[in-house]
Amino acid sequence: MGTESAVFREVVVAVGAFAPGPLGELPWIVPFGMVDEALAQTGRVQARVRDLPSRVVVHLLLAGCLFPRLGRRQMGRRLTADLEGLPTADPTDGAPMQARRRVGAVPLR
Repeated sequence: MGTESAVFREVVVAVGAFAPGPLGELPWIVPFGMVDEALAQTGRVQARVRDLPSRVVVHLLLAGCLFPRLGRRQMGRRLTADLEGLPTADPTDGAPMQARRRVGAVPLR
């Protein structure tokens, strides 16, 4: 008999509306901790609580790259589909553009 071993890795993820489910597999591939670290190193962490926190904006930008044909509202519905019954943010039409400007490209590098 050959020997087998298992390797386990502890992953810290967000809870509630920003848990892994709503954003599909992205938080498993690009964990919130990694995003938070990139935002902190580049000085792009938001100064106040927002409907679109910087960490969520990064995942939305990545999702936008993966699904370029989806409009903002359609992508938002798909990304929050698992949250039925939970309150979710409904940002204004200009909020995503402002959030993209606020976060910028540097943390994505």
